[in-house]
Amino acid sequence: MSEIPKSELPVIARKEGRAGRLTLNRPKALHSLNPDMCLIMYEALKDWRNDPEVEFILVDHAPGTRGFCAGGDIRLIADSGALDGQEAAHFFAVEYRLNALIHAYPKPYVAIIDGVTMGGGVGIAVHGSHRIATENTTFAMPESGIGLFPDVGGGWFMPRLKGELGEWLAQTGARLKGKDVLAAGIATHFTDAAALEALKAAAIKDGVTAFDALEQTAEGSFAPHVALMDQCFAKDSVEEIFAALEASHDPWALKQLADLRTKSPTTLKVAKRQMQEALKLTTFEDNMRMEYRIAVRIVRTFDFQEGVRAVIVDKDNAPKWSPATLEGVTDAMLDNLFADLGDQELTF
Repeated sequence: MSEIPKSELPVIARKEGRAGRLTLNRPKALHSLNPDMCLIMYEALKDWRNDPEVEFILVDHAPGTRGFCAGGDIRLIADSGALDGQEAAHFFAVEYRLNALIHAYPKPYVAIIDGVTMGGGVGIAVHGSHRIATENTTFAMPESGIGLFPDVGGGWFMPRLKGELGEWLAQTGARLKGKDVLAAGIATHFTDAAALEALKAAAIKDGVTAFDALEQTAEGSFAPHVALMDQCFAKDSVEEIFAALEASHDPWALKQLADLRTKSPTTLKVAKRQMQEALKLTTFEDNMRMEYRIAVRIVRTFDFQEGVRAVIVDKDNAPKWSPATLEGVTDAMLDNLFADLGDQELTF
């Protein structure tokens, strides 16, 4: 069997100048991750970790698409979850080990998040040292809308954002664009997209100091709502968040409440507990073990299958969640999703 040309691989890995370069190359899927892509990235990062020729990692996407990485391969995960879930479990294991490798990487790791950056795309960007946004960047963790949950290390980085920004993003799946991504602390730098090619060329030649002059602070368009956001989303339960938003009578708060009422009640409660539990953990690996426990179970639930049907398959955007109310999601149900996996625990 002939070898696949490098230009046709889903991730193009190579050394250029001072950089180890990883270019996502699955344009028809907006570079959504699958297991092969995660494995290519993982093996390259391992090889370059102690390679003296590689001073830093540069991750970008093939030109001509509006996505850096739109997430993970949801159809693959859903199809597996509808059966025995084993293929989905394998995908999560590979992906989460990649997230952990990026988080602990000893060299600068630069992700050019120019375009749609959601779900799995966040996981291969936000845990690195440099996240460079542009006016094209759209960030979101929209999993609550399909009955999933904000994984790929969402439990680690989201509750550690300023105030209740992370809780708001995890619960609502709100989208941040352009400089808002920098203002939230998700991006570390901002530049105009038109400057990217020259910027990457300079970094490949001269090193990561080429990024030092980029904009590193911004005020977000969400700034007028931060005080109310912090007040409402700091509650200990999702029911209390709903009540606080409703009691405020503020138009912005009522919009958040309306959005939340379209989400999976199970996912909302999972995300709340995930954020609470993650703040008690001391290592990123422990967080990923927790997320793996949830992930391998939640993909086999009714809500995930229904969310994928409504949003991705039939596109009627009218999922019928079960349980349909927050009150129907019991502590025992959550305990089962978060329970130890015994000899099936994720290892690193």
